[in-house]
Amino acid sequence: MSINQLRRTVLGLLAIAPVGGLIACGYRLRGMVDLPFKVIAITGSPTPPLRADLQTVILTGTDAKVAINPKDADLILDITSDLNGREILAYNANGQVSAYRLNIRVGFRAYDNFGADVVSETEIYITRDMDFSVSTVLATDVQVQQFLTLMRRDLAVQILRRVSASARTTQTRSF
Repeated sequence: MSINQLRRTVLGLLAIAPVGGLIACGYRLRGMVDLPFKVIAITGSPTPPLRADLQTVILTGTDAKVAINPKDADLILDITSDLNGREILAYNANGQVSAYRLNIRVGFRAYDNFGADVVSETEIYITRDMDFSVSTVLATDVQVQQFLTLMRRDLAVQILRRVSASARTTQTRSF
């Protein structure tokens, strides 16, 4: 074995070692959400951005389709409340706001086309803390919108994961 081959082998092992460590600890990327439902309808009163994020997550993260009419759906996801809020978290020495806490609270329930609850009335709450500077108000407004967008996407995934977990436990109880 020549020096170059030995060097390539050692460099290859060094490059693979971090990946091997991640695999050994059980790390894996978020995959698709496994839902036993093929068609899902979104009802209730979600804000348009939350409805869009739910539809996107359903279409890209599951094998299910989104139905317009709840009668055509295997699962009805009923959004009962969707509230966004912002609260002051801290003040600086001059008495000006220096940090906010953004929060979104979504209440929902999921039931099948026979009316049986898959997920009874529940609520998911997510918060993010954000620094604020009076000198960068416009940039901060853009940052708030970016945070809220990411939070809504995360909530949409969490809702589907909750439905998936509840559907699996319901199926195992019925057998």
